[in-house]
Amino acid sequence: MGLSLVQSRALRGLEAARVTVEVHLANGLPSFTLVGLADVEVKEARERVRCAIQNAGLQFPHNQRITVNLAPADLPKDSGRLDLPIALGILAASGQIDGSRLADYEFAGELSLTGALQPVRGALAMALALHSTTAVPKLVLPPGNAEEAALVPGSQVYRARHLLDVVRQFVPPGSTAAAQDDTEPVPDDGWCRVEAILHTQHRTGPDMADVKGQAGAKRALEIAAAGGHSLLMVGPPGSGKSMLAQRFAGLLPPMSCEEALQSAAISSLRGRFAIENWGQRPTCSPHHSASAVALVGGGSPPRPGEVSLAHHGVLFLDEMPEFQRTALEALREPLETGAITISRAAQRCEFPARFQLVGAMNPCPCGYLGSASHRCRCTPDQIRRYQSKLSGPLMDRIDLHVDVPQVPHSDLLGAQLGESSTSIRQRCVAARQRAMDRQGSSNMALQGQAIDQHALLAADALQFLHMAAARLGWSARGTHRTLKVARTIADLAGSQHTQIGHVAEAMQYRRTVSP
Repeated sequence: MGLSLVQSRALRGLEAARVTVEVHLANGLPSFTLVGLADVEVKEARERVRCAIQNAGLQFPHNQRITVNLAPADLPKDSGRLDLPIALGILAASGQIDGSRLADYEFAGELSLTGALQPVRGALAMALALHSTTAVPKLVLPPGNAEEAALVPGSQVYRARHLLDVVRQFVPPGSTAAAQDDTEPVPDDGWCRVEAILHTQHRTGPDMADVKGQAGAKRALEIAAAGGHSLLMVGPPGSGKSMLAQRFAGLLPPMSCEEALQSAAISSLRGRFAIENWGQRPTCSPHHSASAVALVGGGSPPRPGEVSLAHHGVLFLDEMPEFQRTALEALREPLETGAITISRAAQRCEFPARFQLVGAMNPCPCGYLGSASHRCRCTPDQIRRYQSKLSGPLMDRIDLHVDVPQVPHSDLLGAQLGESSTSIRQRCVAARQRAMDRQGSSNMALQGQAIDQHALLAADALQFLHMAAARLGWSARGTHRTLKVARTIADLAGSQHTQIGHVAEAMQYRRTVSP
């Protein structure tokens, strides 16, 4: 008989919970039992592990009763990440490797039938979970996952390409196949230590200079980038709304290391992370046919949606009224709180979702309401139904509403290139830094008493804002959002106090689409 313990990680939302793989070998009728609230993917590990051990030239205990327990028993486990720890547990219980040396390591990886290790989702989340512990154990991952997890500062990550690469490190003392020294790995060997890569470089994307005209829309994008505000552009087809939105991420300040880790961890959960995207603010552009689950997340087990994948980045919703009403209304809470909580019968998960919403829509179904070059064919009732697809509560949570008119052909063909993204970005970075030095957060993130404390309204500006809010019937949320936009405009101007001119400019972005 034999008993072994191997440590691994299971994902529960953005958290990576510790899982202990217990393997017990006993005499009796041959069987392979796997317990511990395992999903179908985990139960299929029995056949993958059996074939991988045999094809690697190792001994599988066919004539014994194998019991594998995944503790804790009340935590659902999914995916093939537990293949490697299960295989190592069987080998340790049968005496083929030294089980006592496994305690300093944690393992994750899916096994192919040949014994090769395949990547899994959420490697960065596992490394972050280990980073928060006092004694950081060594993490063994497949190729691709190891380079991803090594981005976490202070992590100890080892890459293994094959089951045999791991087995060689834990053979019993005195065995002829002695384990290699971890401190002197062979460069081309299947087992090696992966060092952290923490440098970031701002990648050049589409330039705002390509957009001719649209000075008002460019100004609104600059304000949104400087203060972290949400934005809705309304204009006829072909006016440049999508072109402007595609260049918005190039105006945002560079990501901090903490922001980059959080963004990369969420992408890793969905299997979308790539090393070359490290430190780049994400831009998610779901199609208007996307469901509410695709936007905010869900499923069983819960997975992050587009709002979480856009964390610390941009969520661009083109043709916004064409999205399902339930999908749009699901954006209310994350726009306000910066997080999304998904509750299911089996478990409850919370994902971060502090994104900047950039929406684009036509003024009417045909798109030409108010156009000087085309005649609108829509009836008033059609226009009302179309615009009412964006509810009042949702519109109230969008800070900036800006019209994007058609550019005259004379300006489009004869105008010179506009201001580049680099120069606009420099002003946005400077304004954001002023806010960070003053209050430790962007203006959009101000809440409660912090708004009154850091808005620094001049006396005449305060009186003007009171009068405007009363006459225009703004909600308390709308008034506070206008105040935060005015504070951002003041930061762009380098002003210590928010003046009446800053409030007046912020007011023009507080218009709503008529219901």
